[in-house]
Amino acid sequence: MFGRKTPGMITPAQALPGRTDQTMPVPEAHFEKGSSLTGPWAENMQTLVVGMGCFWGAERIFWQTPGVHSTSVGYAGGYTPNPSYEEVCSGFTGHTEVLMAVFDTTVTSLEDMLRTFWENHDPTQGMRQGNDMGTQYRSAIYYTSETQREAAEATRDAFQPKLTAAGYGTITTEIAPLTHYYFAEPYHQQYLAKNPNGYCGVGGTGVSCPAFSSYAERLLDYWPAHPEHSSQAMT
Repeated sequence: MFGRKTPGMITPAQALPGRTDQTMPVPEAHFEKGSSLTGPWAENMQTLVVGMGCFWGAERIFWQTPGVHSTSVGYAGGYTPNPSYEEVCSGFTGHTEVLMAVFDTTVTSLEDMLRTFWENHDPTQGMRQGNDMGTQYRSAIYYTSETQREAAEATRDAFQPKLTAAGYGTITTEIAPLTHYYFAEPYHQQYLAKNPNGYCGVGGTGVSCPAFSSYAERLLDYWPAHPEHSSQAMT
């Protein structure tokens, strides 16, 4: 899981062409959980797509998280359609390695999922994660709704002072809309369930992230600092 040694984002014109007439085969079931990797999902399920370095270790963290129904790994955030792992590792697709977590909203919350994301990698490292260097290892949250965007930004802003106090730099996590999620090759799916002693490459900062349990709670935290807006709240 090693990439370009001089990481830097490419332009769309520099991206590899990929393929528009071929998609990656997807296993029928999650190797660890037995659930579908592709859906369809029940109404109480929500998906979250994040990048936090090598997707092998990141996926295992999430499938072991209470309330998570299914996980898969793939590529997102770039330009090349249906890329291969080798193409992503070249640095010429613009994609980062990501995981998709499908979680049960009756058991856990989006904010708890984001807390798992923030606490289990170092979001201040730019185009790398630990010894893994390259744009494909950048920290990212690709949201699918305004609710997800707001939660991503709120939890980021709550986490930054904690990181600063612990001596870390500015959060570099990319927060952007999800345009495409391309499944990675079948052998990457639940890799560490198939290879328990395999490379992980993911480690947190040891800093705890404050978590908001709901949008309403975020508002309650916001209002005291912004009394000029409180009269308009919840109207």
